[in-house]
Amino acid sequence: MQKLINSPPTPWHKLLNSTGVIQILEFIQDFIIISLCIGLFGFMTLQLREMFVSLLPPLNFTRVTADILFVLILVELFRLLIIYLQERRVSIGVAVEVSIVSVLREIIVKGILDIPWSQVLATCSFLLVLAVLLLVRVWLPPTFEGVDPEQKISERYKQKSVISKVGAIRDAKRVL
Repeated sequence: MQKLINSPPTPWHKLLNSTGVIQILEFIQDFIIISLCIGLFGFMTLQLREMFVSLLPPLNFTRVTADILFVLILVELFRLLIIYLQERRVSIGVAVEVSIVSVLREIIVKGILDIPWSQVLATCSFLLVLAVLLLVRVWLPPTFEGVDPEQKISERYKQKSVISKVGAIRDAKRVL
């Protein structure tokens, strides 16, 4: 009883590491993401309605194309949120695809001939960086798909040690 009274209080950073606090924070984060999904879905329906109205005569091809691309961007953002809810990660590929479609939408809306050359050069370099990201993503190890690289390394080490122990036992049997 005396030890409990005189024991020092636990530091605040250890309280944050408890599983209860982490579960509450994850629940709040999930609630925020679900709220974003619902809001985005509502905004997509409004945008679809506006897109169908823009299809009525007189037909403005640039506006219809921009509306279609904007709806596609919203769909990809929705998919990004769903992937986050399912896998607890942000998909690099989907984020890069959304960025590429967003940049191309702006170019289509403004018209390539109306954009200054310096902005076209910056846009091209940005698209090149995004394309490199898409290519590099293929070679990155899948660390977020339930695969822990440290765990794989420790399993390899355990397998090597088991193999070396089996080899040592086999050598000891040969000597006997």
